[in-house]
Amino acid sequence: MKIAILADPLDNQNAGIHTFTKKLVNALIQYDELNEYVLIREKEDAALVGKVEQIAIQNYRRFLPYAALRMFVIIPIVLRRLQVDAVLEPAHFGPFNLPRRIHRITVIHDLTALLFPQFHRRHSQLLQRIFLYGILKKTDLILTVSKHSFKDLTRIFPFTKKKTVVIPPAHDPFYQPQPSRIALEKWKIQSPFFLSVGTIEPRKNLILLLKAYQRFRDQNDELVLLVMVGGKGWKYQSFYDELAQHPYRQDILLTGFVDKRDLPVLYSHALAFIYPSLYEGFGMPILEAMACGTVVICSDRSSMPEVGGSAALYFDPENENELQDLLQDVFLDDSLVKERKELSLREAASFSWENYVHRFMKAIHDIK
Repeated sequence: MKIAILADPLDNQNAGIHTFTKKLVNALIQYDELNEYVLIREKEDAALVGKVEQIAIQNYRRFLPYAALRMFVIIPIVLRRLQVDAVLEPAHFGPFNLPRRIHRITVIHDLTALLFPQFHRRHSQLLQRIFLYGILKKTDLILTVSKHSFKDLTRIFPFTKKKTVVIPPAHDPFYQPQPSRIALEKWKIQSPFFLSVGTIEPRKNLILLLKAYQRFRDQNDELVLLVMVGGKGWKYQSFYDELAQHPYRQDILLTGFVDKRDLPVLYSHALAFIYPSLYEGFGMPILEAMACGTVVICSDRSSMPEVGGSAALYFDPENENELQDLLQDVFLDDSLVKERKELSLREAASFSWENYVHRFMKAIHDIK
């Protein structure tokens, strides 16, 4: 089959769907020798020249009429001319206006815009409500990244059940235990630290982490830092208000986005990785942390137990006392830390991009 991938997330995002799309493309190039792929994107990547065909269609996202014309008219025309057999949309918004002979494949990461509209900008909610039903109705194959996303999808859109396949993604092999401390020196981290990684926005529930950290510090004399990696999302002001009055503000380091090369070092040397999110379609940082042999403390909600498996320590993300207790356990119990580090590496090894590609190939072969 000749399969087009609508790969705009490679060029216009830097968070979860960008990472997923990038790793998916690389995995398909590496492991799928039967199908031919072409990327439809905003600009070519020199690193992929000679590995996969790329069609660059420039986008002017601030000029909405052109962005709509590109999505609904220009890209469908290009896809017809390429004579593709199928189109894969990794960001669950499309594809649009294709003849019936072209199979449509849509990836659903989560349905937070519908389930938790308070966590999204109004225009995102509106677009999902207007378009998602029609997209799912017309698509031939839906891929979800977790059983929990499948459960949400089929509860809201029951007609999707027979054409949906769950295939969990994997982490980048780049994430592995790192003895180097260069990144710690770069960020002037000289004390033990807890780590969080994620966009600063309400769904990530970082205010609860600030409160649990305060309780932990109140009970311990030793200096333990809180390092928080991630850029500003939206509705972040309440977090910064809480941070400004935090009694241990001087011991909380906000790095913003960090160089990818620094992340395995930060994961590897953290006392624990903390992920208090209220909802995730998957939770890739959990998997990245486990691949680095890190103790993971995460929310017991949505898909996160699927990713953390038997390795993670879980808490109710609405209960700061439970999180504080786990911080204390990790800080004091060396045998617990040793056990969980070993479990993290074992659990992370069960996720594989090669397996993802094999299951993806079977799913597209079975399209009716």
